[in-house]
Amino acid sequence: MKLSDFDFDLPDELIAVRPARPRTSAKLLVAQGDQIRDLAVRDLVDVLKAGDHLVLNDTKVIPARLFGERHRETRDGPGIAKIEVTLLEPQANGTWAALVKPMRKLREGEVIVFSPDLSAVFVGRGDDTAFLEFNLTGDDFDAALNDAGAMPLPPYIAAKRPADAQDKDDYQTIWAAQTGAVAAPTASLHFEQWLLDELAAKGVKFSHVTLHVGAGTFLPVKVEDVADHKMHSEWGQVSAKAAADIMATKAAGGRVIPVGTTACRLIESAGRSGVLQAWEGDTDIFITPGFEFQITDGLMTNFHLPKSTLMMLVSALMGAKAIKDIYAHAIENDYRFFSYGDSSILLP
Repeated sequence: MKLSDFDFDLPDELIAVRPARPRTSAKLLVAQGDQIRDLAVRDLVDVLKAGDHLVLNDTKVIPARLFGERHRETRDGPGIAKIEVTLLEPQANGTWAALVKPMRKLREGEVIVFSPDLSAVFVGRGDDTAFLEFNLTGDDFDAALNDAGAMPLPPYIAAKRPADAQDKDDYQTIWAAQTGAVAAPTASLHFEQWLLDELAAKGVKFSHVTLHVGAGTFLPVKVEDVADHKMHSEWGQVSAKAAADIMATKAAGGRVIPVGTTACRLIESAGRSGVLQAWEGDTDIFITPGFEFQITDGLMTNFHLPKSTLMMLVSALMGAKAIKDIYAHAIENDYRFFSYGDSSILLP
């Protein structure tokens, strides 16, 4: 497989920079076999059946973008440098791995001040990352980060506008619970509580799993031969209850439909044997055409970047030709793309 197999031309005006309001008013493309219907997310109640099972990623996005200053005494007096930080993940020793721009302006031991309450010491560097030790921990750190930080919007949105206070609501699912992601499971952003209630009343089941989405989700594929791509790793967890409930749905003949590629990748990581079991750890599963899905019967997902690993995943689920047709239909009918865009439900 070649990277060019997953390319397509997308008009720039179809890249969404704000979500639909209300959330459930977003368009919903329903692809079942070779049939396509144009609905809205609020119509999910009519698309799903009693006994279907939605798998929801309950990761919570942290306001991981920070803007601070480094102060240093020089021969010419106090020197100040603006420093931009994107937190990636906490380390076992209590530090945070982060992307820092410009890292060349930092020396080990120097302090970056982000707010009157929040600062960090630059304690070391890896190949492309810095390691920061913050002055706060626990709830105090969470509160100060929430005040000082901005949501880490995807590059294709950040290039068009800065993050603002509205993004702290818009870029978070209504069921977010487990802190640790630096990107949202974006298919889940379309839900409101009334829709969950109506689906439950119809007999649709729900399970929560956790996959902390990392910045690696936005890394481009740089190799033409897809087999040479090294997939990023993310931490996930499937509880024993979630695994048992999902397997009970499969035994009863119901459809297991993860909401988002993150939930899909997680349950396929935990269910490679054909039986979903309690699971915790890092996954770098790379789903491309030819992959045999063990747990997933359908997928609710947004529209993805050309030549991305997520285009490969949906091509694996539906077939490469079918996805080309689906995306051509979406573009022709002015669906909005990427994280704040419209959604689809793919039923092979």
